[in-house]
Amino acid sequence: MGRKKQWACVKTLLIVAEGYHDEAFLRHVRAFEDVRGCGKQITIRNARGKGALGVIKQTVRFCMNTSYDEVAVLFDTDTDWGEEALGIANDHNFTLLKADPCLEAMLLRAIGIRPRGNLKKQLEPYVNNDPMQPAHFETHFGLRALQAARHSEPSIDALLNLLGL
Repeated sequence: MGRKKQWACVKTLLIVAEGYHDEAFLRHVRAFEDVRGCGKQITIRNARGKGALGVIKQTVRFCMNTSYDEVAVLFDTDTDWGEEALGIANDHNFTLLKADPCLEAMLLRAIGIRPRGNLKKQLEPYVNNDPMQPAHFETHFGLRALQAARHSEPSIDALLNLLGL
């Protein structure tokens, strides 16, 4: 008789990003050594914009065909964030990762830089002028930098907690 294969119980986590920069950042964080092998299967999906309400509605659609143990949504609070979006998220028990007012501002604050002016342009030097590549976040937004920012940035803290960091 052959050996029986033992199945490990794996939790599933879906994180939906508002846009491409958010998706790249999440893929960067998912690649941390401590996250790999954490016992969670982490799926990252991109809602392709549409503001907070649109991202939350898209997350509901992503969950229609697949069941996840946990679902989180990373979105900017500067567009369509309000009671309707909060209500839908609460109805579906989504963890909200609110980038206030946007991902770029949150990341700049995380490394001690005061956000001002064109935030996308201000962030570019810290992501090798290409925030769509997950590897470009490594130099300035490694695990140590994010752990140091968790006390001042609640959404970074919530993300790291979701990933068991």
